[in-house]
Amino acid sequence: MPATIDPGLQMQVRMAARGLAHAGLVHAFGHCSARIDARHFLVCAAMPMGLIKDEPGTIVSVDGALPQKVLGEVRAHQAIYAARSDVGGICRIMPAATMSLSTLGITPAARHGLGAYFAPRPPLWDDPRLLRDDASARNLAIALGEARAIVMRGNGAITVGQDLKEAATFAFFLEDAARVERDVRSMGFGPQHGLLDEDEIRARQTLAGGVVERMWSWLTAMDVTEGRGASGG
Repeated sequence: MPATIDPGLQMQVRMAARGLAHAGLVHAFGHCSARIDARHFLVCAAMPMGLIKDEPGTIVSVDGALPQKVLGEVRAHQAIYAARSDVGGICRIMPAATMSLSTLGITPAARHGLGAYFAPRPPLWDDPRLLRDDASARNLAIALGEARAIVMRGNGAITVGQDLKEAATFAFFLEDAARVERDVRSMGFGPQHGLLDEDEIRARQTLAGGVVERMWSWLTAMDVTEGRGASGG
């Protein structure tokens, strides 16, 4: 295990947890983590994310047993970090529109700019049970593949990024894409109406121009707990 953890990383994990809660992307349930090195990551305290103040995160090994007091579904973080060396942050979220669509086996298509990041649509994990065993976690990581998010039927979603700020950004983007999907379908349009074409998708998938930084600033704008506003490590 690492001997010490950068205090900035601890702060970033706490700020991400509170920011996701403030945006309504989690409630009593959910968790987020940031990679420390190739074999370890830091997961937020096992408590409602919006109530986290100065509680430190827990260091978890990518392989091996979960530490005591770490939530069972953190196995999914282990499996994803093991499978994806490009992933530096993970958000386990419970977004409302995404959840509703998932119960019908629907994940949001690329209909607007924020939805383009998941084109053609995020994969569906078609099992509403909690991920409480290693085999299920590994299979979920396989189902995620190289995508930025996976929707879990009746059980929320997971987003990933190069770091935790990016994963949190994609958490908001996923729910906004689900909101648009739900609204389009409520207007009576079918799944093939209003989709972006391939050129439009490529043009909108850029992260240039401070996309992640602006979203992180918005998610953490109300965070005064750390005394540093939206800077957050």
